[in-house]
Formats: sequence, C-alpha cells, structure tokens
Amino acid sequence: MCDTLCAPGPRGMVFAKNSDRPPGEVQIAWPFGRRASAGCTLRTQYLSIGDTGAHAAFLSCPTWLWGAEHGVNEHGVAIGNERVSTTHDAAAATPRLIGMDLVRLGLERARSAAEAVDVLTGLLETCGQGGIADAVRGEAYDSSFLIADPTQAFVLETAGSDYAVAPFPAGVAISNRITLEDFDGFRDPAQDTTFADVRLAASRRFLASAGSGGLTPAATAAHLRDHGTGPWGAPGTEGPVHLPPTGVGTDGSGVSVCMHVHGAVVTTASMIAELPPDLAEGVPLRVYVAAASPCVSIYVPAFPRTAAGPPPFVPVELSGEELWHAAAALRQRVEADPDALPVIRETLTPVEEELWAEAEDVLEEPSRWAEVGGSWGSRALHALRSCIPSSS
Repeated sequence: MCDTLCAPGPRGMVFAKNSDRPPGEVQIAWPFGRRASAGCTLRTQYLSIGDTGAHAAFLSCPTWLWGAEHGVNEHGVAIGNERVSTTHDAAAATPRLIGMDLVRLGLERARSAAEAVDVLTGLLETCGQGGIADAVRGEAYDSSFLIADPTQAFVLETAGSDYAVAPFPAGVAISNRITLEDFDGFRDPAQDTTFADVRLAASRRFLASAGSGGLTPAATAAHLRDHGTGPWGAPGTEGPVHLPPTGVGTDGSGVSVCMHVHGAVVTTASMIAELPPDLAEGVPLRVYVAAASPCVSIYVPAFPRTAAGPPPFVPVELSGEELWHAAAALRQRVEADPDALPVIRETLTPVEEELWAEAEDVLEEPSRWAEVGGSWGSRALHALRSCIPSSS
C-alpha cells in the first residue's frame, strides 16, 4: 500500500509519496550520480538488460532492492509506484522487471515526464514484468505509476506487459487500485479496494482543498501525516496532533495515508519534491525526506543534483540506517501508546521548523548549503533519539 500525488504549486510542481511496506523493511534515500555506462550490461533485481547510462537521481530504496519506491532525477522528473491487483497472474509470471526497477530505470533514463512514460512502456513491451516485490510475504504484484516533471504529470497503469497512460495537467493522486477508465478491464474483480478507496478519497480531498495558490510542501507534509481525520502537522503552523488509528475496520477505517496497520504494513519512507520550471537556468531542486512514518519523523531538507545547477547538498544521514531505525522505534512506541505522539511532537516539531526555515534562507545561496545544512541530519537524528525511552 502506498499513496502518491502531485499538483502545481506557486514554485513548481509538488510531488509526494508515502511508501507503505512491511514494518521491519528498512528504506533509505540515496543520491546516485551519473553513470557513463551505455553499451554495458545492467543487472536489475532479477533481470540483466542493456545499459544506456544514467542521469543523477535521488532515490528512496528498500535496502534489499536494486530499484526504488520513489525519487527524482537531475532533470526534475519524479516517479512513484503503487501496488495494484490485476487480472494478470503476477505470482505465476517469470521474474523480469518489478515496479521498483521501473521507477529507477525511468529516472535514470528520462529528461521529462513524457520521456519517462516512453521509457517505462518500452521496457514493459521488451522485458515484461514479474518477480517477488515483497520479500516478507513472498508476493509479486503489478504496479501503477505517477510520473511528473515541473509542467506535466501522467498516470501509467500496468498489468504484466499491458498498460494504459493518461495525462493529468492539473494534479492527480493514485493509490493501490486501478483508476484509469480505459484500463478498468484489467482490474481484478475479486480484489476488495476499500482500503485504497478510503486513502485515495483523502488525497483527492486534499488536492481539491489546495485552492488557487496551488500546492505547497508544508501543506503536503500535513497530508502525508493524515491518520484518517485530516491533515495535521504542517511545518510552520500550529494545531492539534492527530493520534494514529488503533484498529482497522471493514469499512476502511483505521487505514490512513500515514499507515499504521500493526504487524502488517506501515509507512516506511516519505518524500516531498518541489520541481521548479526553471531548472535549466540553475534554480535549485528541493526535496524533503522523512525516515519511516512521517507522524513520528522530521522532514529533512535536501538539495539534490540538477543538470544545470550548483553542486548538490544531501545530508549524509539520509543515506544511513540510523535515522530510519530511530523513527521506526518511535512508531512502535506510538502504536503501543498513542498518547505518546503529542509529547514526541513537542520535541520534533521545533527542530523540523528550524530546518525548513534554514533551508529557505539559503535556497538561493548554494555556497552556504553545506555550511548551514551540515547539521540538519544530525539534529534530526538527535531529536528522534531523545524521544526513545532509555529502555528501548
């Protein structure tokens, strides 16, 4: 289960995803440089294919996978995928490319969202789709994708090598179900989509509430923390903390954008990317990464590499497991004692607001990114660890 959305904002397209995976599966954010390896052989999770080289990309990856759940590349292309149930028997398919392979390959090979669509559909046609994508449960599945750049967005839905594509210039959200009318014939009629419907409706309500000013990263962070009662916790704003759900109902209650289905599936990584339309003029690309569940984490700013921009700055802690394990420990604490969340946020929220304010201050001063941002990761890690009971 995952939730992905994008919509235009005052400073470019805002793209975001909560990645929902098995509770113990570590997922971290890696900055990958350009790869001049065209003509070589590239090994993906299960398949060796011809390499075409790679653009620089900032990818959120479960540590056991070659591919990525979501990410953004140096040209301002962002992609996130969703598990979907289709009439294609993914469990019986020969291991080929999986959804996370396709996310990474699209970001490595495309300079625009439209080009990424061509890359992914070409790979589906020539390589096919199949293989275990959930190692905990040994499950294979098909994927849908939200593909965006600073000016446009597409939804790509797949069933094996079959697919459908539609553009969404005004913003769109996807979740764990087929949504394109042209592709509804591939929807598995035996699969109950209630849990996806509830979360998709929440994301659509959020997009509709953005107003004429467009989407902002802070408002998006609040949505990604939604526990089923609406957005909360936007950096720079005040308001009550919404406690996580304590159980799951057959009507989809208890299954929220910030996921807490105990022992089964939780949000293990979250990312917000602001994709400015003038990247070619050297305008910075801003990304905010929350390790593990965003309700108990801090969205740490980063300035990934861009094709025409200055040298990048990504806090090194985002690519280590310590930040993830600290946030995961807090998630476990809150799931055992939901009333602990307001106390935890009293510590985390001021730090998050400081990091966002500092990132805003140095946005147009790349020479100061490393100087000012050098402590962002360590400060976030210290804040998270200070909330973990000493007995944990």
